[in-house]
Amino acid sequence: MLNKLIVLAALLLPACFANAHEYKVGELQIAHPWSQELPPNAPTVAAYFVIQNTGKAADRLLSVDSPIAGEAQLHEHIMQNDLMKMQQVPSVEIPAGGNVTFAPMAYHVMLVNLKDRNLLSDGKRFPLTLHFEKSGDVTVEVAVQKKPPEVMQMHTHAQ
Repeated sequence: MLNKLIVLAALLLPACFANAHEYKVGELQIAHPWSQELPPNAPTVAAYFVIQNTGKAADRLLSVDSPIAGEAQLHEHIMQNDLMKMQQVPSVEIPAGGNVTFAPMAYHVMLVNLKDRNLLSDGKRFPLTLHFEKSGDVTVEVAVQKKPPEVMQMHTHAQ
């Protein structure tokens, strides 16, 4: 009986991670890039992911770009005078041995002047290139989803 349970668990395990996808550049790992499905007539869309730096030196995300948007900006949410405010930032530091979560109400990539809205529906993917100061460039595939992925919820709660 125990052997059957082990075999069943082994068969089901890949299904748990089927939607998770990770990328690596230098000492950085980018986990599960995702975006929420675009509401009708929305002028912008945000992209999210987690960057983990396994190295001994900090790195910096300098910029991002995507062929589906005329411009991609790094943004953060901050509390200012008891109001949550979104603002553009010039770059984001990825601390040595640490991670930075890009998530709703935190750092995120804002895609503006959208060119291809067809790629922003549930189940589709679009490319996003991240440009790092030390590690160089990496292009990831952003998964478009109706709701935040479970892996992202775990990262958000873990911090």
